[in-house]
Amino acid sequence: MAINIVAQNKKARHDYEILEKFEAGIVLQGSEVKALRAKRANLNDAFCRFIQGELYLMNAHIAELETTNRHFARDSRTPRKLLLHKKELLKLHNKVHKDGLTIVPLMIYFNERNFAKVSIAVAKGKKLHDKRADLKAKTLDREAKAAMKNRSF
Repeated sequence: MAINIVAQNKKARHDYEILEKFEAGIVLQGSEVKALRAKRANLNDAFCRFIQGELYLMNAHIAELETTNRHFARDSRTPRKLLLHKKELLKLHNKVHKDGLTIVPLMIYFNERNFAKVSIAVAKGKKLHDKRADLKAKTLDREAKAAMKNRSF
């Protein structure tokens, strides 16, 4: 399964506890697809929101290329519709509105059939002490691996 990762949201894994992942299609214009192929996208501060029963990717930056036609120019942070099955949309809607969880985008990529996809996740916000515990665990794991690597027999 070869995927071409365009942009990742590393901050999401730090700020949120990922509970469940979904793969969604995204509605784009031709110039935006060209920009994604050139890896001109940024998911920092991006989030997902329900608007009239549809899920939209908000605040994701897809830059405009100089080589594209500017006649139909859009704002680089325009809300973009995400494509999911109806059952998945209902499941996400219930988790957000009843359980108080958040939907965050994790990455934008092209799948093996060259379709632009967005990996989204249902997430729960971490508290400060959770973030500290995760950083401490990562540091201890890194030190243990370094000690095993440098260990001589």
